[in-house]
Amino acid sequence: MLPFLAAKREPGWMAVVPQGARIDLAHVLRSGRERPEIALLDSVQLEGGLAASLQRLRATRRLASFHCTTLLANGQYQLTQFENPAVPVEERAEALRWRFKDMVDFPVDGASIAAIDIPLEGAGAGRQAMVYAVAAGQPAVASVMGAFGEGKVPLAAIDIPELAQRNVAALFEEPNRGLAFLHLDESGGLLTITFRGELYAVRRIEVSGKQLADADADRRQQLLERVMLELQRTLDNFDRQYSFVSVSGMVVSACPPVEELQSYLAENLYIPVRAMDLAAVCDFPALPELRDVARQSQCLAAIGAALRTPEVAA
Repeated sequence: MLPFLAAKREPGWMAVVPQGARIDLAHVLRSGRERPEIALLDSVQLEGGLAASLQRLRATRRLASFHCTTLLANGQYQLTQFENPAVPVEERAEALRWRFKDMVDFPVDGASIAAIDIPLEGAGAGRQAMVYAVAAGQPAVASVMGAFGEGKVPLAAIDIPELAQRNVAALFEEPNRGLAFLHLDESGGLLTITFRGELYAVRRIEVSGKQLADADADRRQQLLERVMLELQRTLDNFDRQYSFVSVSGMVVSACPPVEELQSYLAENLYIPVRAMDLAAVCDFPALPELRDVARQSQCLAAIGAALRTPEVAA
């Protein structure tokens, strides 16, 4: 989303993603490989503040040797779909800036703005081009960059969770078919729909993996019904809006694991539903712990951030 200059470093991306009381690290290599390789995955306790933790990781994980990326947290940015402004590409961010003016609680004149195209090949003539626009207030971006700067960890890019999840979902797509991807973590749920590696739809779901895992049978049934209703509404709306995209199925992932999630959704949705397993699309020969899909789900955001393209060379 927000590229910065970076010195020559190790190939691939190293994602350094704060997640509550821990920091997840993921290093992914893609160039010259048939499948991405997750070369490193680690989680460390966040102690003494983010900057102090980053400074320790800089030494123990040689972070200054990598192209590092991180993610803004939910609430630090606004993601909204707009009609693509009829201006040159280099003027698009400025045109979108003022559309956010009455939608955000931070000044737009100092905000970071980025646009994500929604391709409409196959939509037919006369269809208005759309974009996803991201706005992040200056204090939020400065806070992230300040912590990494104080920790002496060079940042090459800052992304958002929706794009990290898109990167993972793209690996599971069938050729010329769309894919729905649902991830429930400890804070909530995120549904994305991708097509040809592009992000077409996003929906936040106010049900977390932890809520489902901790609930008794009756409450869990209620929560599963809420999740299913949100999914049905999103899929129905997507079919109307993007009729040229055929969604082939849904991949689901939850942290903590929710045993009934995949089977319940498979019984109640009109598309096939399968549980996520990165072993089907990635290699991780040095990381036997990643055979555990619960661990995959726990670090999904960091892995997705490290799948960022284009890959940077050494």
